Amino acid sequence: MINTILFDLDGTLVDTAPDLSHALNIQLQRHGKPVLSDATIRPYASHGSKGLLGLGFGITPKDADFAEKREEYLNIYDEVFTRSPVLLDGVAELLQAIENEQLKWGIVTNKPGRFTRRLIESMGLHLRAACVVSGDDAPQSKPSPATLLLACEKVGVKPINCIYVGDAERDIQAGKAAGMQTVVALFGYIDVTDKPHEWGADALIKTPAELLKVLNSSTF
Repeated sequence: MINTILFDLDGTLVDTAPDLSHALNIQLQRHGKPVLSDATIRPYASHGSKGLLGLGFGITPKDADFAEKREEYLNIYDEVFTRSPVLLDGVAELLQAIENEQLKWGIVTNKPGRFTRRLIESMGLHLRAACVVSGDDAPQSKPSPATLLLACEKVGVKPINCIYVGDAERDIQAGKAAGMQTVVALFGYIDVTDKPHEWGADALIKTPAELLKVLNSSTF
């Protein structure tokens, strides 16, 4: 029996793309590079600083200047990340419905804790979530299952009784490795080159409301 729903944060529960985009464009301007449209950046928003820096500067963690650029980006983001985050359309109703069913829900994100806690508090979600686990709360972040297993410990539930909902392949990989049922949020930050139907999730949903149908179906 499923009694706990765990969610990724960026692009699954909260629309943080505008602020992530704003920070990247500030950084690009500092380095004399042209700014990018929100539509261009949005599909990369779920991939954190690694994905954003890859898009904006064409660098990877293997490049010598990646660590410096990442720290610069995070410092810029630190100034703007609570500027305009909002729940994605339909998420408020979904969370209320989950609570009405007396189910637990929590957040497991790769976002660094320095941002997660303040973001969640700015939206009042910390008063409702059964747990909030950031990427640096465990030795390894997703696609490792470590943060998901930590969430289970915090809530006091077994992975087999949990669903993990996310919008990136690593979310599904982590959820499956943890022994959870997994759901792809197709309404999230998914690029046209992504192939979510090939990620091996137990279900794919086009809207938050569809998760309730999944919970009530024979799938689980």
